[in-house]
Amino acid sequence: MELIQQAYTGVMTGVIVVLAVLIVISIIRSILGPGVSDRIVAINMIGTMVIMITAIFSVMLDENYLADICLIYAMISFLGVVLFCKVYTGVYLQRKHMLADLKAIEDNLNRQTEGHVQEEEAAQ
Repeated sequence: MELIQQAYTGVMTGVIVVLAVLIVISIIRSILGPGVSDRIVAINMIGTMVIMITAIFSVMLDENYLADICLIYAMISFLGVVLFCKVYTGVYLQRKHMLADLKAIEDNLNRQTEGHVQEEEAAQ
């Protein structure tokens, strides 16, 4: 039984090391990413890997409260990514000179339609 416990500990330690290396790679991607969306995905990946490492520590140390911390961190990470996406969408719409409120959807569609009509007229 002791041999099986040592094997589990070795595998879990190996997984933690691999996840730590992947976190470092994701940090590099979040800094150097060619686009904002790549950076947001990298931040989401970092959060997910931290959750996995905490869950593995919960099993290794036999501490149940770490599972609760995983759930809380998952909620905070999810809200953070949603916030980043919301900010990115607002900046994107602002750069495209489009309005970002719900009442402006029709105006945005009209602008896009006018742009397509002007492109088709220019092509003829």
